[in-house]
Amino acid sequence: MADGFIPKHGGYQNLLSYKKAVIIYDGTYAFCERFLKPGDRTIGQMQQAARSGKQNIVEGSQASGTSKETEIKLTSVARFSLQELLEDYRDFLRLRGAPQWVKESKEALFVRKLGAARTSSYADFKPFIDTRPAETVANIMICVIHQANYLLDRQLKQLEQAFVKEGGLRERMMKARLKERNRRDPA
Repeated sequence: MADGFIPKHGGYQNLLSYKKAVIIYDGTYAFCERFLKPGDRTIGQMQQAARSGKQNIVEGSQASGTSKETEIKLTSVARFSLQELLEDYRDFLRLRGAPQWVKESKEALFVRKLGAARTSSYADFKPFIDTRPAETVANIMICVIHQANYLLDRQLKQLEQAFVKEGGLRERMMKARLKERNRRDPA
């Protein structure tokens, strides 16, 4: 805290949860364009949930310097948005009588492995999203959402621990003020 009471913040581009959220947003946009009929209200809802997941990670990261509470809230909103989107994909499969892949199926394991690399991006998924049938693409997106949700759950736990350990902005401001007061008047 030598540089003041506002810690370094931002850097969302390096968060794995953000990288997954970008894949989810781009994949959802492509899914809606390929498989849903123009005018279907579900398109806007799915795209907005995907966007909200991504954007709230960005906003939470930017807010982290001045408000851990806001960072936690926005990260939670990202998690909620992706859970909503997950349910949309599950509904898509259910309404068409298509199965959702089980966690340990060879298909799910392939997608999990594809997304496991820290450098994975939409480009890794695009060939499958552009060429596979709707049920396969929905399952791919479900797998990626599960990965993002897992990462967001871990991120929220870390944010909680950091808040308990370091406190919020008001506590850091008070510590900085007391430190400065003691520096000027050590008695």
